[in-house]
Amino acid sequence: MKRIIAAGAAGIVISSTAAAQSSVTLYGSLDAGIAYVSNVGGHSKWMEEQGNMQPDRWGLFGTEDLGGGLHAVFKLENGFYTNTGNFAKAGTLFNRQAYVGISQDKIGLISLGHQTPFNFDVLGPFSTAYQAASWFAFHPGNIDELADTGIVPFDNSVKFRSVDYYGFTVGAMMGLGNTTNFATGRNYGFTVTYAQGPFKAGAVYSNERNRTPSIVTTGITTFQGQPAATYAADNVENMGAGLSYQIGKLQLHGLYTRVKLKSNGFSDLYQSYDAGANYQFTPANSVSGGASTTTLSGRRWTQVEIGDIYALSKSTQIYVNVLFEHANDNAKAAFFTAGVSSGRNQTVVLTGMHHSF
Repeated sequence: MKRIIAAGAAGIVISSTAAAQSSVTLYGSLDAGIAYVSNVGGHSKWMEEQGNMQPDRWGLFGTEDLGGGLHAVFKLENGFYTNTGNFAKAGTLFNRQAYVGISQDKIGLISLGHQTPFNFDVLGPFSTAYQAASWFAFHPGNIDELADTGIVPFDNSVKFRSVDYYGFTVGAMMGLGNTTNFATGRNYGFTVTYAQGPFKAGAVYSNERNRTPSIVTTGITTFQGQPAATYAADNVENMGAGLSYQIGKLQLHGLYTRVKLKSNGFSDLYQSYDAGANYQFTPANSVSGGASTTTLSGRRWTQVEIGDIYALSKSTQIYVNVLFEHANDNAKAAFFTAGVSSGRNQTVVLTGMHHSF
């Protein structure tokens, strides 16, 4: 349960008929467990993992009623590591999100600041990693930006999301580079979503300049003539579409993502196909599974996952995940952030506990 720390506070009277109402909500998530990784650089590894089911984070969300259907809003969100207490991005307090905006009940929300792109907002929830609740199951390198890492959000951004019109919502977003060259560091994106009854779908297109995708975590050492550890793309075209359908206790989901990476005259395509299912056996227990296959420059990674989540309460869950990845001859297995295998196969087995507030 999210804790309301200030609600219904009387504001400054702005007219003879309306006074502002404001609230601030403190929320957060802590997740930790133990994982076994079969091969990292030729050796097995036991590790305390964190942020597997949900990223470790805490934040503040505030809203003020301005009258006439208008609301001022803000959000400040920090990502951290439960197992060490460190910031997820060193030196940056609100590394996940930091924005202020205004919403209108019949139009939507416009916000400004450090904000997540539509790939995270819209496409991420259709992925096996999200639906089966395992951070390791995000596609190799997270090049399609389904997970919120320190390099994924758009800085200096303006973002619009509409209200629901007969099941449809639309959105547009632009991040500015804040330089004298308008094109340097500029990012923009668009989305459309549809939800009606048991069916949900969404599509996203974004165009991003001067980005630093995490190529090195895929096990690649050199990419497009650059060291993978310091790779920077001149331009990234990031798009995808996903859907889900609920049939009683069973939910089916599918996702396709496509990323074109360009730098120094090179152009390479990163693609992922992802599908899976969840089944709610009891109100407290659900089982999820899925598979994905990802390609980049003649390399292919195929991974499968199955997991079980048991809810001890609305706020606390325990879980177990088993994941397996196989790479083709041109690649090494490398579950996202687990470490690069010395060979073509890698297995992760883990169990943990998640608590939200």
